[in-house]
Amino acid sequence: MRFAPLGDAAVTVELGTDEEVCDRVRTLTQALAEEPPAGIVDVVPAYTTVTVFYDAAGGPDYEALCREIERRAMTATATKEVAARLIEIPVCYDPEFAPDLARVAGQARLDEDAVIALHGGGDYRVRAVGFSPGFPYLDGLPEKLHTPRLDTPRTVVPAGSVGIGGAQTGVYPLASPGGWNLIGRTPLALFDAGATPPARLRVGDRVRFKTITRKEFESWK
Repeated sequence: MRFAPLGDAAVTVELGTDEEVCDRVRTLTQALAEEPPAGIVDVVPAYTTVTVFYDAAGGPDYEALCREIERRAMTATATKEVAARLIEIPVCYDPEFAPDLARVAGQARLDEDAVIALHGGGDYRVRAVGFSPGFPYLDGLPEKLHTPRLDTPRTVVPAGSVGIGGAQTGVYPLASPGGWNLIGRTPLALFDAGATPPARLRVGDRVRFKTITRKEFESWK
């Protein structure tokens, strides 16, 4: 565990680069979220780090905060392992929702049905949430489907679009610009500003996609 200041009101905790780092990120994030140390403003997990933002004026000093984070990490690891949730996301791979499916298939030298089967049969892990509210970066994409992002991003990607960007797949919770290859769409809302928490997915969650028909997509409530 290594600590590094991020500006004058945040500390980034580096938790390693091995295969178990996602579990450590999830466990530390949960430990800090359940009982936030005094002065903590926000906790932001990522691939291999947890960044803790704090009130530099009225909160703890940097060294004291680092000691408290280390204590929480050791206590959480010793007392419990935070179980990863399994979230199922329905996806419709209808051509209207998949303008880049042919491109992904060509890159992989597969037919489109094989791409759908590979993508829909994967076992994924949320490694980070960001770029837009609730956007999950998922690892576990079969290597055959790794596809470079578009040379020119779209100005608007519809909410719910499922895409591939390099070695990752993800879901656009909100309409936004984006350069990932779009291969499907989900009717499931992944972000609700009025909910607590607003993002459906969190770092460490396992994700599986469930293929649905266009009729099932249209009837989703």
